[in-house]
Amino acid sequence: MIDHPASVPGAGFLLIDMIRIAIQGIRGSFHDIAAHQYFAGEDVELICCNTFEDVFKAIRADDSLLGLVAIENTIAGSLLHNYELLRASGLTVVGEHKLHIEHSIMCLPEDTMADIREVNSHPVALAQCRDFLSRHPEMKVVETDDTAGAAADISRGQLRGHAAICHAGAAPLYGMKVLRKAIEDNKHNYTRFLVLSDVWNADKLRELHHTDKSSIVFTLPHEEGSLSQVLSIFSFYKINLTKIQSLPIIGREWQYLFYVDVTYDDYVRYRQSIEAVRPLTKELKILGEYEGK
Repeated sequence: MIDHPASVPGAGFLLIDMIRIAIQGIRGSFHDIAAHQYFAGEDVELICCNTFEDVFKAIRADDSLLGLVAIENTIAGSLLHNYELLRASGLTVVGEHKLHIEHSIMCLPEDTMADIREVNSHPVALAQCRDFLSRHPEMKVVETDDTAGAAADISRGQLRGHAAICHAGAAPLYGMKVLRKAIEDNKHNYTRFLVLSDVWNADKLRELHHTDKSSIVFTLPHEEGSLSQVLSIFSFYKINLTKIQSLPIIGREWQYLFYVDVTYDDYVRYRQSIEAVRPLTKELKILGEYEGK
């Protein structure tokens, strides 16, 4: 449990002196970069997990841990599986961070661009650098499980002629040399991450009346106009919807889960809107209330 809170600049809530946070990926991954940006200037200990499922398992096993998971990308869209993991986990959202995704190509210090014959990275990163790769047909493209993991593998194996595509921050961690920065096709590429906590620690991590954003999920009766009624109530209470994502409910034909993000200026009025829409919904659950970024 959390015993010794300390103010975290820019995070908007209270936290322990040592921040222990579970992420998917390794040091130098985009989750690592996002975690250190969000907790800038703080002492952060990473718990590196292979999968998003492992992130949630780690927090269930140790409720003093925080978690940070990607939830949507401006190009690739929503990470639908992570919505389901969040809903089923019982954890709560206490913050968010938006990271500008920039890809760099890096290699061992002895190599140059002319030496590179193979490029390794996660398939999403490779797809986001398609234009750059098309201008270098001499480079064989090989998919890996992780962006920073590709750099770590090249460093560990001292693989001459190999390059990794990942965040430039991975280069000093693995003794690599950045050949070129910002090789991504779209310069407006951002990923939104959610900061997660065990629900029993949430009140120690943020002050509810200072929050201005909420993530909720609910189902609706299979009746005409059911969604529009809910949206009308939010509009009446001047609650702004910033995102709505629907997912089919497996085994229940034509029924959907609606994941909704809302922003508000008045916490009391926001909670009144939640109570107003609750009778119109089924299984309404607040996934988190936090300060939007």
